[in-house]
Amino acid sequence: MSAFRQITTPLTEETVRSLHAGERVLLSGRVYTARDAAHKRLFGTLERGDALPFELKGQMIYYVGPAPTKPGDVIGSAGPTTAGRVDDFTVPLLAQGLKGMIGKGKRSALVRQAMIDYGAVYLVAVGGAAALLADRIKQVELIAYEDLGTEAIRCLTVEAFPLLVANDGYGADIYEQGKAEYRRLP
Repeated sequence: MSAFRQITTPLTEETVRSLHAGERVLLSGRVYTARDAAHKRLFGTLERGDALPFELKGQMIYYVGPAPTKPGDVIGSAGPTTAGRVDDFTVPLLAQGLKGMIGKGKRSALVRQAMIDYGAVYLVAVGGAAALLADRIKQVELIAYEDLGTEAIRCLTVEAFPLLVANDGYGADIYEQGKAEYRRLP
């Protein structure tokens, strides 16, 4: 297995353009959470021309709705949600400067093209490892939409959060690469 590459947020254009599908990374810094309901609100905010509750330029969104926090813990289990659930709302966020997304599963062709157009990456976290991922979250701050409960937007401070680049800013896709490799098997 290849070594992990360490990256930090906010992501710069240079960092995004240096990442390639299949590369393993350890992410440190601030990451914002948002799932379906929060994305719908962010999209509506942009449609109205209002200011978003946080600056998107250079930022990452983690598609997660953390489980309730147990006493003494920073956060509950925090595993990734399927990214395709928010694909309809993603392109406008990329146009506002969003540079990275974390989830699980494939992205639509429209989102993959927008990642090329706007210079962004999609990273995947291992589903089923929610408790282990939560250990890499060191601080949590509520940012917006508290009424959404677990789907409220939070800012997470993460250290050495293990991820895999699924889609890079050049159009490479680990899911398509995997299919191609499988077709070559005897």
